[in-house]
Amino acid sequence: MKIPALFVLGAATALTLSACGGSSSSTATDSGTASNTGAASQTSAQSLHVATTSLGQVLVDTTGKTVYTLSADGPNKSTCASSCLALWPAVPPGQATHVMGKVGSTTTPDGTRIATVAGHPVYTFSQDQGPGDVNGEGIKAFGGTWYAVSAAGKTVTPAGSSSPTSGSSSPAGGAYGGGY
Repeated sequence: MKIPALFVLGAATALTLSACGGSSSSTATDSGTASNTGAASQTSAQSLHVATTSLGQVLVDTTGKTVYTLSADGPNKSTCASSCLALWPAVPPGQATHVMGKVGSTTTPDGTRIATVAGHPVYTFSQDQGPGDVNGEGIKAFGGTWYAVSAAGKTVTPAGSSSPTSGSSSPAGGAYGGGY
């Protein structure tokens, strides 16, 4: 009697593990009210999620690197190409967990697919070495200013600084109508 019981237990375990390992074809949006349970991202796709940094809660990629947006970009339009992408790699489209802003994709000028959050193309910063680093925050380069991104797709700035979302104009002129 022990052999059939072990067989059933083994089969149940294998079935459970195989259910956890599949990929999902669901869209990369999340209402922020529930996680994407059972939605494992494809191996080539990134998974955006929220983490806490010195700036507060920001979006990060699967490795925990902070996600940034460039004020010079337009709605669903990236201006970052070649030398810019070498320092600010495009976040590939993929799954998202607890992201309240609509997640989609567009392309960079050189044709690289890039994820968007609330219509803003998103990047990581090559000088962020580990999870939670925010070394790219506030850098002025490539025609605009780089900001970390909140789960809603808005810019995140250190406490006490003015941000494009506060109504002040950004150095790049507020590519999204005075802020986003």
